Amino acid sequence: MPTRLPGQLQYGPHSRLKRRSAFERGVAALRQYVEREQRVVVPRGHEERLPDGRTVRLGVWLSNAKSRREGLEEAQLAELAGLGLPWAAVVV
Repeated sequence: MPTRLPGQLQYGPHSRLKRRSAFERGVAALRQYVEREQRVVVPRGHEERLPDGRTVRLGVWLSNAKSRREGLEEAQLAELAGLGLPWAAVVV
C-alpha cells in the first residue's frame, strides 16, 4: 500500500464519499442560512454552525462550488438551483 503524505489528495471510492458528504453538509448549511436570512448572498468569511455542532465555512464552500460547478453532478446543481443560486441552473 503506498504511503500518503499529509495534505496529499487521495482518489478512489472513499474520496468520492467524502466529497459527497462535504457537499451535503454545504447544502445543509446553505439551506439553514437561506431560511434564516432569506437570501443566498453569503459573505466569503461566513461560517454556519449546523445543528449537530459542526461548522461549515459556507462562504468559502459556495465560492468553491461555483468555481468547480463543471464537476458537480446534475442532481447537485439542481439542488443548488432549487435553493436560489442562478449560476447552478442546468442549461439544456
